[in-house]
Amino acid sequence: MDEQTTPQPPDRRLDMEALKGLAHPLRAELMERLWTYGPATASQLAEVLGESSGATSYHLRQLEKNGFVREVEGRGTGRERWWERVPGGITVSPLDFDPGSGGRAASQVVGRTLERNRAAHLQAFVEYGMDVLRPDWLSKSLSNTTNLRLSVEEFAEVTARLEQSFHSIIDEYRGRRTPGARPVQMHLNAFPIVDGTPIDEAEERPE
Repeated sequence: MDEQTTPQPPDRRLDMEALKGLAHPLRAELMERLWTYGPATASQLAEVLGESSGATSYHLRQLEKNGFVREVEGRGTGRERWWERVPGGITVSPLDFDPGSGGRAASQVVGRTLERNRAAHLQAFVEYGMDVLRPDWLSKSLSNTTNLRLSVEEFAEVTARLEQSFHSIIDEYRGRRTPGARPVQMHLNAFPIVDGTPIDEAEERPE
């Protein structure tokens, strides 16, 4: 039987009200944990994150109120609820808010937390992957870096093409529950080097 995939809802672009519900380090941690590892209870999350179950329960309810997580239907009891991420990605852009505004600060808090977790997953793979993963998983893993010099127009074209290709492949595998599958995280990072020096136009102008 062919694997069935789950259609992916469009990304949710967070406005100020939604950011208020997410801009707490523990809430962002809970979101990332549910996204990466799947459904869990407040007690399980508390144990992993080193928090009290009362704290994780409270923040899960706040995330539910703002449409980020939901209770897993038909699983758990009244005392032990299971939680999962609401399907669909989120987009957090500091450029949606004015410099110095509460929205800009909140978006940066969320962005820092999510990026710190992504970096931690990669670091754990580098440090411990050889010891805990089978060779077939290791041989299929990738970690590539490419350096280019691009104009802003070229940069926009490259990132748009990369994103389109990325999603066209990934969407085929969303929602699958193949026996033996394990959580896999893929990063597509593309960004200008902040302290890089732009090419002088005069330098490139032909004589």
